[in-house]
Order: sequence, then C-alpha cells, then structure tokens
Amino acid sequence: MERFFGGSPAGVILRLVILSLVVGIVLGVLGLDAFDIVNSLRNLVVRIYNLGFDAFDWLFTYFLLGAVIVFPVWFVARLIKTAGKSRDNPKS
Repeated sequence: MERFFGGSPAGVILRLVILSLVVGIVLGVLGLDAFDIVNSLRNLVVRIYNLGFDAFDWLFTYFLLGAVIVFPVWFVARLIKTAGKSRDNPKS
C-alpha cells in the first residue's frame, strides 16, 4: 500500500488535506467557489455534447499534445525514484 501511495497512507492523506486547504484558500482569495468549478465542468460537458464528435477530436489532440510531455517526464521520474531506492537498499 505504501508503494502505491508513495509513503504511508496516513501521511499522504494528511498532505493531501493540507494541500487541499491551501488550494481552497487561494481559490477563495481569487473569488472562486466550488459551485463555479462544478458549473464550469457542467458547461464543458454540455459544450462537448453540443459540438459532437469534433470535440472529441479536439480533446484527443490536446491530450496527445500534453501526453508527449507528461508521460515521459513521469516515466523518467519513476525510473529515477526506483533507481534511488535500489541503491539505498541493495539486496544481498
């Protein structure tokens, strides 16, 4: 379980709670609330539905554009993290 979370589950949940509070405060200062975000997501879904399948092409194009950067960076980070752990704990 710790491998999946990247640490102890309680510690990760605590960090997520603190990060959520900080992000919530920042969004509150900017004048946004949860209903604005939910309404924006609802409007996005409605627009996608109204646009038809061209919207999926648009989304897929941007997904691929982002994935070209995000997935390799994530993969290299995981490799570096795994290599660092194997050096710290050599198995005899």
